[in-house]
Amino acid sequence: MWYQTQGWRSHDAHAQWRGKGALAWRRDAGSGRRVAGTRSTVMLGVKPSVFLLMVNGQIESADFPEFDELYCKYSYVYGHDWAPTTGLEEGISQITSKSKDCNQGFVWNFPMEITFKSTNPYGWPQIVISVYGADLFGNDVVRGYGAVHVPMTPGRHKRTIPMFVPESSSKLQKFTSWLMGRRPEFTDPKVVAQGEGREVTRVLSQGFVTVSFNIVTKDLKKLGYDTIPPNNQTSAMSDG
Repeated sequence: MWYQTQGWRSHDAHAQWRGKGALAWRRDAGSGRRVAGTRSTVMLGVKPSVFLLMVNGQIESADFPEFDELYCKYSYVYGHDWAPTTGLEEGISQITSKSKDCNQGFVWNFPMEITFKSTNPYGWPQIVISVYGADLFGNDVVRGYGAVHVPMTPGRHKRTIPMFVPESSSKLQKFTSWLMGRRPEFTDPKVVAQGEGREVTRVLSQGFVTVSFNIVTKDLKKLGYDTIPPNNQTSAMSDG
């Protein structure tokens, strides 16, 4: 890296740091002696220009009592000021069968991991999940769409997402689409996380998907954003 081979300087409010590589020094104003430091020490006073949101977790399970052998897809929807830095923006799970116990649920435990950077929280990421399965004729049809915002507070969270599917506008179209294996579905599942045009869409509620999140944020507070709930702040102050 450049700073490992070239000398560098950094100014703070009290002294001028000089150094080469990861080492640094400055002249103490009182004693005139050299004071040693590191490059990270020098850079502590620099205000960050972006914050980071680190997300990992898994799509744990689903509840669709009427169906069997389902798989899911996921993707993220976020604002213009957001950008992924590491991880996968979308994925597709394995096909799983209904459990044999009394719950008759579907278990995927499908992992997901991604890191975002942004300059402001507008357009906070949402995860969009769509579930698919085969109909009587072996055609892949959608069994449910759903979306939820990625949690804003650090820690472990669990969300249960209600799912829905678009409906045909008439019984004749519904029968025709069933017969031909072409059920109503969105051309882009990400429309689920947006509001445009949703008011004219007929939908049917169908099933639930459970997702767990592990959230880590960095530099949010340094940029003036506080996402810790008031009750957590009170307990943290009393513990400290």
